[in-house]
Amino acid sequence: MDSGIGQFIPLILIFVIFYFFLIRPQQKKVKEHKAMVENLSRGDKVVTSAGIIGTIERIIDNEKVEVQIADNVKVEIIKSTGIQGLLNSPEVKK
Repeated sequence: MDSGIGQFIPLILIFVIFYFFLIRPQQKKVKEHKAMVENLSRGDKVVTSAGIIGTIERIIDNEKVEVQIADNVKVEIIKSTGIQGLLNSPEVKK
C-alpha cells in the first residue's frame, strides 16, 4: 500500500511546482491586466497588442476605446485584447 502512494508523490510534487511557477503567476498577470484595462481613461498613453503607441481619445463603451495613433488618425480598439500596456503608468519601468 505504501509503495502505491509513494509512486504518486513525484507526480504531486510536479503539479505543485507547475502551480507555483507557471499557473499562479499567469493568473496574477491576467488579473493585473484586467484591472489596468478597467481603469483606462481619456488621455492615457497605451501600447496596443500590435505594438502601436497611441493616446486614448474616448471610451466608447465597456469593451471599446478610440485611440489616436497619429494626427487625424483614430482607431477603435477592443480593450481586453487590443490594449497590451499603459505607458504613463508609474509601474512601467523605463
